[in-house]
Amino acid sequence: MPVTTPSPRHSDPGAAAPGAPTLRPGTLGTSDIAFFVVSAAAPLTVMAGVAPLAILLGGVGAPVGYLLAGLTLAVFAVGFTAMSRHVRGAGAFYAYITRGLGRRVGIGAALLALLGYNGMEIGVYGLLGTATQDTVHALSGAHVPWLPVSLAGLLLIGYGGYRSIDFGAKVLGVLLAAETGILVLLAAGVLLKGGAHGLSASSFAPSHVLVPGMAAVLAFAFAAFTGFESTVIYRREARDPARTVPRATYLAVGFLGLFYAFVVWIAIQAFGDAEVVRAAGDDPAGLFFSAISTYVGGWAADTMHVLIVTSVLASLLAFHNAINRYGLALAEEGVLPRALARVHPRHRSPYVTGIAQTVLGAAVVLAFAAAGADPYQQLLLWVNTPGMLGLLVLQLLAALAVPLYFRRVSHHEGVLRTVVAPVTAAVLLSAAIVLVVTHLDLFTGASAAVNTALVAVVPLIFLAGFPLACWLRRHRPGVYERFAAEPADDTGAAAAP
Repeated sequence: MPVTTPSPRHSDPGAAAPGAPTLRPGTLGTSDIAFFVVSAAAPLTVMAGVAPLAILLGGVGAPVGYLLAGLTLAVFAVGFTAMSRHVRGAGAFYAYITRGLGRRVGIGAALLALLGYNGMEIGVYGLLGTATQDTVHALSGAHVPWLPVSLAGLLLIGYGGYRSIDFGAKVLGVLLAAETGILVLLAAGVLLKGGAHGLSASSFAPSHVLVPGMAAVLAFAFAAFTGFESTVIYRREARDPARTVPRATYLAVGFLGLFYAFVVWIAIQAFGDAEVVRAAGDDPAGLFFSAISTYVGGWAADTMHVLIVTSVLASLLAFHNAINRYGLALAEEGVLPRALARVHPRHRSPYVTGIAQTVLGAAVVLAFAAAGADPYQQLLLWVNTPGMLGLLVLQLLAALAVPLYFRRVSHHEGVLRTVVAPVTAAVLLSAAIVLVVTHLDLFTGASAAVNTALVAVVPLIFLAGFPLACWLRRHRPGVYERFAAEPADDTGAAAAP
């Protein structure tokens, strides 16, 4: 059973002083939170940049891979959102994992969350540089160096995180509408013209789905959903979080799964079942641009080039906001320095955490540039990959935490939500992690030694939480006992497993 200890929130070592500014409650609705989550996934970038490889490897059955990944994560969301109604702490993943699996595992999960979200953001600054290079070259033939673009992006995203959360939601709403809109325009062109040889449903035939390459497609598909679970990070700023957070989670998963599958199917129809694999192999980077030029016009391809850049910026801003709130929560816990818990008095944003994250990002980008590393092959892929794996492992740990948590507390949730769905999700997520690890060379294009090192980072960071937990228990017992506790403003007490 949980141990309940009276502990006013403001007495925590990292908590804000009485009267200090806090995050602005009641600001975000369901659509606002969904914008953050879907923007982090960068649908246009994923489709134009990765989907051609999925088609090349999995053939015309590739759309089903995205549906299966979405279905798996929807099953995960059943238990995850059920637990969200009971766990009101600000630590998202690590709070859930702590409540189900204990503080030591939870502290390891907190470190893994920092790795995961920072890795998913910082590596993308390399993609921002190369995407901007490609766009400028495609539109004007000029060449721009990637480093100034990435550093400018760091400053721009830092400013976006410094501003209020509703400012970020409005920006992401506009950018997301633009990037999904161009894909809808492509779809309309293909559907109106009937595709290359008429519309076909053969993508969903078992003979095209049950092929060896589908394992690789599933690995790409699960990676395409990374960050969807961050809905719970915005709990403190949500309107009616008990309803808003689950709705936003299901909305994000449902939209991404159906939209990804639909757009990949559209790309197949644009070239035809017999020709699309060859087209993807001949020019994977140009597949979507060629399709939209043919079915809509060259101006639409030019617009897509620009929107790739804004898609990357939207993803960066979404991950930056998520990282800032994780850092704020850990500073309030007393695990990170107390200064990181400061909230801007006017914008009500975790601006000190945001500044620290921007400085960290700049340090990593400059280090890769100084080493002469390739911004895409190394900065993006080598930094992103441990981040992606870290978030998949966190999803697995959260799925395992759900049934253990509900065994310890009184509740009125059904067995489907508290046992069947999370256990099923844990099995499926384990399979997803195996698929990603065994196909890692498709993500990185790196040597076996590099891939081994990238994978090894994830368990090493997680296991580092165990000695940290022991140190906290011995030297800062108050911090340890209150880690991932329920906030006093919700319950009047801080409870921890």
